[in-house]
Amino acid sequence: MKAYTKETQALITPKKAIELLKEGNIRFQNKMGSDRDLLEQMSDTKSGQFPFATILSCIDSRVSSELIFDQGIGDIFSARVAGNFVNEDILGSMEFACKLAGTKLVLVLGHTSCGAVKGACDDAKLGNLTALISRIKPAVNAVTQPADASLRTSKNIDFVNEVAVKNVQMTIDNIRKDSEVLREMESNDEIMIVGGMYDISNGKVTFFES
Repeated sequence: MKAYTKETQALITPKKAIELLKEGNIRFQNKMGSDRDLLEQMSDTKSGQFPFATILSCIDSRVSSELIFDQGIGDIFSARVAGNFVNEDILGSMEFACKLAGTKLVLVLGHTSCGAVKGACDDAKLGNLTALISRIKPAVNAVTQPADASLRTSKNIDFVNEVAVKNVQMTIDNIRKDSEVLREMESNDEIMIVGGMYDISNGKVTFFES
């Protein structure tokens, strides 16, 4: 499998980019990885890169976008931070990826049993982690049920996963609010900005495309 070129990248629509990721995730789930030569793709991309998607995911060791979407060298831009939230640096990276490098899709990918989300649910404090977790706290507060404080902790995995979904949705809202570049590109149908959740128990990604 060859790396994407400027010409093949240009043929991919935002909706096609989603389909490529969905197809890759199905291959991953079914142990049917693509027949690709990573060293050949390395050679293909030595003079330039033309990825089709930008994925913001958590640093969790179980959630490597290249693996779970069965992608190779030069196929996607992968931004990772605990809790998959955006700040100025990540937004700038996304703007580069979409506006200058030509990706057609921004995917914000959360996952089940997220440690950063658990920390936010428990209001954990530890060095610089305290500031990071504060970025996720708005999602905790936005999930109103259960109301019982004793059930709003990391011990309640259903609550944790609901917060993780809300965090993805709020991150997408923040991208649109804080990046005029990406907001305009989406408005012009040049890109799509979507969310998704990866289930660490079965490898499936569920997309939120609304």
